Amino acid sequence: MYTVASLPYAYNALEPFIDEKTMQIHHDKHHAAYVKNANDLLAGHDELLAKPVEELVKNLQVIPENIRVKVRNNAGGHINHSMFWTIMAPPGNGGGGKPTGNILRAIDTAFGGFEAFQEKFSTAGMGRFGSGWVWLTVDGGKLSIEDTPNQDTPLMEGRVPILGLDVWEHAYYLKYQNLRADYIKAWWNVVKWPGVERRLGDVT
Repeated sequence: MYTVASLPYAYNALEPFIDEKTMQIHHDKHHAAYVKNANDLLAGHDELLAKPVEELVKNLQVIPENIRVKVRNNAGGHINHSMFWTIMAPPGNGGGGKPTGNILRAIDTAFGGFEAFQEKFSTAGMGRFGSGWVWLTVDGGKLSIEDTPNQDTPLMEGRVPILGLDVWEHAYYLKYQNLRADYIKAWWNVVKWPGVERRLGDVT
């Protein structure tokens, strides 16, 4: 059975950039629903439920065809949100600022500087039509920016996400309404760069 981990900070810890009510609904309702749905869909398939959820979405062909799309959506939602909570931190207490160390060097090499990376990442977030995510991924040691629809994860295509931004409307609409650009700009203030660097180190 898959479970939802508690947030690593209080619901209001990311204020004023991400509001308390959004965090409550996003974590306790949306994420929890993905987990419940995945568990319900896989009930009776103990061999599949025993797999780490990341392994499950890397091998979607092992899931019975009649539930495959729904498992893809809900298991993907579980993976994406589990990462999302952990690569954010309260501003001034691990969140925000500029990256340092290996992650900064990798960003400089791949994108020509942190500001250029921010611009490209934000542009990808704005360009994702409808619901989805924008990612910083590692593939063969190289960093790339990509976006995916719905709850798809780059893991499904063999790439490893180390930073992800949820651009579903439920992630920002209570505070920012239709102003996705304002949400993306604010989100940089809560990115937990040491966590991103640790993820980079795990795959390089």
